Amino acid sequence: MIKIKIPDKEKLIIKDLVLDFNGTIANDGILIAGVKEKLINLSKILNIHIITADTYGTAKKQFNDNDVKIEIIDKSIPGTVYKKEFVEKLGKDSVIAIGNGNNDSKMLKTAVVGIAVLGEEGLAADCVLNADIVFKDIFDALNILENVKGLIATLRK
Repeated sequence: MIKIKIPDKEKLIIKDLVLDFNGTIANDGILIAGVKEKLINLSKILNIHIITADTYGTAKKQFNDNDVKIEIIDKSIPGTVYKKEFVEKLGKDSVIAIGNGNNDSKMLKTAVVGIAVLGEEGLAADCVLNADIVFKDIFDALNILENVKGLIATLRK
């Protein structure tokens, strides 16, 4: 759990981190080198959820030996809706969400803190508009969760 007090806002108690897979922490179905280790480290303080359509069928295989949870999107529901509802079910006031695509935009807007990241797939404009913070890559986004004073500095008014 991460507890932070941002000036002019209520105290945040973050329990869950929800991440998009392809384009955010993986490229072409393969995790970006070093991401798995960062997520395993963060799983000591947060519940980690990776939500994906699993286009390449590789997500579960890459996280089968740790506490990271994989959520495969029900293809009968639009990804944007599924991700948003997933965050709501967890309790949006205790979720930080990270993504890069159009289908992540509502998830980022719904979470108490939405983070957009630029990756090899790019960064959808709608995702940027619905995020609280934008980072140049996934490592900067994950690093700020390990050093929450950066979150406070970025989110204060």
